[in-house]
Amino acid sequence: MSIEVGNIVEGKITGLANFGAFVDLGNGKNGLVHISEVSDKFIENIKDELEEGQKVKVKIINIADDGKIALSIRKAQENSNKPKPSAAPKKKFEPKRQNKSRQNENKSFDAMMNSFLKDSEDRLSSIRKNTEGKRGGRGSRRS
Repeated sequence: MSIEVGNIVEGKITGLANFGAFVDLGNGKNGLVHISEVSDKFIENIKDELEEGQKVKVKIINIADDGKIALSIRKAQENSNKPKPSAAPKKKFEPKRQNKSRQNENKSFDAMMNSFLKDSEDRLSSIRKNTEGKRGGRGSRRS
């Protein structure tokens, strides 16, 4: 198989470094699997996961202008475990109305503060009206 971005190829680990593993892809081509592309889990020491001489399947994720090849073991495994797409497309979730916090993102801070103060004053006045009636109100007691 040719060396093109997106292809999955088999290679042999030729060297390990703290930051990743060097992989021989054959035909004189070498690439690097960065430590973050080895597994989905956190890897503190790459030597705990890989060893020199080990054969691995890698996905070619980038070929730089200078010829350096970036590889991923993690993405090669994702593709092999990926379920085949079903005939019916999944329906995308779309919220029916815009969230208040989403609406506030477009307003300036001053506008949001003014809106908050107005709402707060309205709520406080309605609370005062409701509690005055329950306590008998001001001056409702006459002796």
